[in-house]
Amino acid sequence: MISTKLNKTIRDIPDFPKPGIVFKDITPILKDAKLCSEIIDAFVSRMDTGTIDVIAGIESRGFLFGLMLANRLQIPFVPIRKQGKLPAETIQEPCELEYGSAILEMHTDALLKGQRVMIHDDLLATGGTVSAATRLVKSLGGVVAGYSFVISLDFLNGREKLKVDSDNIITLISY
Repeated sequence: MISTKLNKTIRDIPDFPKPGIVFKDITPILKDAKLCSEIIDAFVSRMDTGTIDVIAGIESRGFLFGLMLANRLQIPFVPIRKQGKLPAETIQEPCELEYGSAILEMHTDALLKGQRVMIHDDLLATGGTVSAATRLVKSLGGVVAGYSFVISLDFLNGREKLKVDSDNIITLISY
């Protein structure tokens, strides 16, 4: 089972990036190519792939499996980045993080109106970042087809924020 393998591989880093936070570090997963492939298989098996036109990955860890997933599905990948990282014309959206704030951006030509977008990130916590990503997708005329995460921190209730736009929320392991 994928959740068992992930639980054995993900490591906890206490007091990172600040005291009181236990960071779920996915970098040990990246050393295991077979597990990375199994993660993509697990996402694909849980998705209605015929209803997804684009994968949008949130910087930076959302790029890791988001791009692999888009390649597997043979659909476009769109990066959602922190302010100042994209070279062409962008739209912006502020977001609140568990331990700060940021501004996310997408290229204005990233989506076609009506495209169905699966928003991907490595971890769902409070939902602040992915809610900002949702607003970006919708402001460009995209339709949120769902959300995918390697990890969900269920005790932070981020899932509740997302259900307003889609109840298609895929997570591979929950804490």
